[in-house]
Amino acid sequence: MRRIKIIVITADKPLEHEAEAISRILDSGVAHRVHIRKPAYSEPDTRALLDSIPSRLWPKLSLHDHHALASEYGTGIHLNSRNPEAPAGFVGTVSRSCHSLEESRGAADYIFISPVFDSISKAGYTAAFSLDELRGKVDSRCIALGGVEPCRLSQVADAGFGGAALLGYIWRDFSLSELDNRINTLKTICSSL
Repeated sequence: MRRIKIIVITADKPLEHEAEAISRILDSGVAHRVHIRKPAYSEPDTRALLDSIPSRLWPKLSLHDHHALASEYGTGIHLNSRNPEAPAGFVGTVSRSCHSLEESRGAADYIFISPVFDSISKAGYTAAFSLDELRGKVDSRCIALGGVEPCRLSQVADAGFGGAALLGYIWRDFSLSELDNRINTLKTICSSL
């Protein structure tokens, strides 16, 4: 088995100590990137969150909204239905959401394919694929999203994904101490892949 990348996506709603949590996730080395996904945030809200995260970590962040801030802060961007195109002249890391294998063929540094398992964070959002269906059709650019927990990382790697995106597993019942436990669990499991 090969090592897979872990990407963490923020919860939609603001959380207490969120900037510290993002810093802990990135400083732990367990996550390759953290995606700032706050669809209800205004540009000033997004700027305030970015300003509360150490600037040394900005290159490991990707913005789902307010892409104009990406060049200013040196973050990546994520393309989705709300923001389907990169700003003109953008030269940083670009990722994209895909909900079918046909969509996955477009240009991006990496892509999220979802939902791979039943979602943890979105009730009723069920798996759209089987891992057997995806095996041989995904590659190292493909990141599995939707219902991914540590116990499923070996399945994700075996199917050929280059990584996994975690949202519900990280933020459900959130506290900094629980986050530390989840980081340690991920470190242990990822080191065995």
